[in-house]
Amino acid sequence: MSSRSFAIAVCALIPFLPVMLPAASAEGNPGSLTTPKGICPLKHTDVKAKISGPLARVTVTQEFENPFAEKIEAVYAFPLPPDSAVDDMTMLVGDRTIRGLIKPREEARKIYDDARRAGHVAGLLDQERPNIFTQAVANIMPGAKVKIAISYVETMPYEAGSYEFNFPMVVAPRYMPGRPTGKQGGGWAPDTSKVPDASRISPNVTPEGTRAGHDISVEVKIEAGVPIDALESKTHDVSVERPGADRATVRLRDQATIPNKDFILKYAVAGKRVEDAVLTHKAGKDGFFTLMIQPPERVTSEEVTPKELVFVLDTSGSMSGFPIEKAKETMRLALDGLNPRDTFNLITFSGDTRILFPQPVAATPENIRTARQFLDSRNGSGGTEMMKAIRAALAPSDDQNHVRVVCFMTDGEVGNDLDIIAEVQKHANARVFAFGIGSSVNHFLLDNIARYGRGEVEYVGLKDDGSAAARRFHERVRNPLLTDISIDWGGLAVTDLLPARIPDLFAAKPVVISGRYAAPANGTIRLKGKMAGRDFTREIRVSLPASQPENDVLATLWARRRVADLMSQDFGGLQRGSTREDLKAQITKLGLDFRLMTPFTSFVAVEEKIVTEGGAPRRVEVPVEMPEGMSYQGVFGDRMETDRVAAMNGPMMMRAQVSGYAGGVAMSEAAPWEMTRKAAPPSSPQAVPSPKPMPLPQPMPARLDPVITAVIQRVKSGARPSVDESRFVFGDQDYIRVTLNDASPAAIEQLRKAGLVVTRTEGNVVAGHVALASLEAISKLPIVTWIAPR
Repeated sequence: MSSRSFAIAVCALIPFLPVMLPAASAEGNPGSLTTPKGICPLKHTDVKAKISGPLARVTVTQEFENPFAEKIEAVYAFPLPPDSAVDDMTMLVGDRTIRGLIKPREEARKIYDDARRAGHVAGLLDQERPNIFTQAVANIMPGAKVKIAISYVETMPYEAGSYEFNFPMVVAPRYMPGRPTGKQGGGWAPDTSKVPDASRISPNVTPEGTRAGHDISVEVKIEAGVPIDALESKTHDVSVERPGADRATVRLRDQATIPNKDFILKYAVAGKRVEDAVLTHKAGKDGFFTLMIQPPERVTSEEVTPKELVFVLDTSGSMSGFPIEKAKETMRLALDGLNPRDTFNLITFSGDTRILFPQPVAATPENIRTARQFLDSRNGSGGTEMMKAIRAALAPSDDQNHVRVVCFMTDGEVGNDLDIIAEVQKHANARVFAFGIGSSVNHFLLDNIARYGRGEVEYVGLKDDGSAAARRFHERVRNPLLTDISIDWGGLAVTDLLPARIPDLFAAKPVVISGRYAAPANGTIRLKGKMAGRDFTREIRVSLPASQPENDVLATLWARRRVADLMSQDFGGLQRGSTREDLKAQITKLGLDFRLMTPFTSFVAVEEKIVTEGGAPRRVEVPVEMPEGMSYQGVFGDRMETDRVAAMNGPMMMRAQVSGYAGGVAMSEAAPWEMTRKAAPPSSPQAVPSPKPMPLPQPMPARLDPVITAVIQRVKSGARPSVDESRFVFGDQDYIRVTLNDASPAAIEQLRKAGLVVTRTEGNVVAGHVALASLEAISKLPIVTWIAPR
């Protein structure tokens, strides 16, 4: 992640918007409920998962409430697992529940925009990436509440006797390569030539030392079907109930947890191995199945084949601090595990790419020592120019007659992730093993560079054992479980099999095949492959019934995998917004036929019986937390200079607020996607009156920004806050910039005595926070020439 890139993006917007800066150091634990929180329309997210065997159904309920004096449109960018099949959305307004309709994306947008202009409460759910979604809720009146429930299904990952449930909680800041081209969304980043939707995948981050204002609860109910041996979460404190040997209910112990890292729950099941399984569903003509073939026991080859390994380390700003230290720890251990007959090289990348040796060298003690010294010298800073590193690592393999193994360590936080995957697809003579480092990484990117790089992915959290990850890497590279895998279906009439090409097995994970069938059948299939250089065959009995009403989610899961297969045929087009028309048509049809979220289908819901008054709603972007362990300094850099420039622009800038990175919530006067026009509301629905206007403000010192003046008047009157305040009011604290005519230590001390908690100074500009009740007193100090939101 680039501190330089972030600074450029914000500075480019200086003439048009005020910039809210993070403090120089944390003013409280970002993960603490005592940290001052912002004024936020998203109050709470409730996650409920039910796991039955290998399948999980998850419902995510987002609770919105308008805390402002104005009618709003709330917009929230949030993550879901990258392979999740989102198949439902409902909206609860008062005592009415409106089930969302699945529509082509453009049609859903039109329905939503028409409803928003007409004053109806409406909800729209879009997919920006397979793991990033945007929920918009229009026309929430002051004090009103709206709930959105989103439901998805997924297949539980299984490895070496354990299942894992992973729920991502925050969209981390991403580096956006390319030149700015404009803005279609409300995020901190402008769209760029290489990431045309950057403004839609860059939710605003709450300032350092503050909270975004929303929290999360999680409940997971497990019905394993076999006894559960062990259960743990290394990421969160949980409570566990065990009503039976094969059942468990797991909850976050704190049901108001800060959503700043992935929730990961692992549980082992009894027995040395899980048996092969065939799950089926057939209702009418269409039959669907999922085949799960368990891997064989690992066989160690007596012959150790020399390998060429290239280690690639992300040293960009988003890796600064804990993540890069964990990555360096893991990579040192991986270097120590090299075989003397191996050759290796080391590449690091941030804004540039550094290659240690001109060519791969022998894994001698001296060369490994040189690599460790080089590794120790690297720190997290600069941009995430991942494409250059991918090409440097993979391109040389194209002309070789042996396989190059690339070990890639990163958090994956880039906006051009689709292009990165497309680049990996071009290099068939390399194996890519991805290591995701951090508390909230880009699973979609890392899963897929390993998938299309014919390797394996490993995730290393900040509390995980780096040595275990390094050991597993070398074991997988030297002794794959099963390669060159194929299935002889023995004449069974199955179609539309996914994946079309079965990947090699490096870890103790099952081979999972989804497909369709029309007629009932029974038969024996044969799994074939190579294990430690020898032929391997296993026979499995399969029954495809004439009728099976259960397991209806198999149809949804097959459709989701088919969508992923079609997307993989044009990742580059998806990145540029120019997907091949034939693929777009097929994906859209799948979404409509199976009621499924895709890049080209969206859910929309409209409450048609109520019309709100008060004109166009103010658009409010819901801010998000900085992921745990990620450094504000590494990501955003030192932006005091930007802050100073913004302060010098005074009220001229404050009146032109538009969507963008503002440290907290970003907003605009009207919806960003189109010009807003006034529409006469229908006469039949019940009208909701607009809020009473605030009292007229009394004269205040001219040294105050108008927004600050409004805050003082609002506090005196006891009215609801305005949308503008969400940028700089957290809890009972006002985060401000004060320009002085005297910046001496004595003057700074006057500010402190008046109640300002000073967080940084530069020249005659002081940044800090003050209790709302003390704001007016500070404005009257003779040394103060201007006060504006920070």
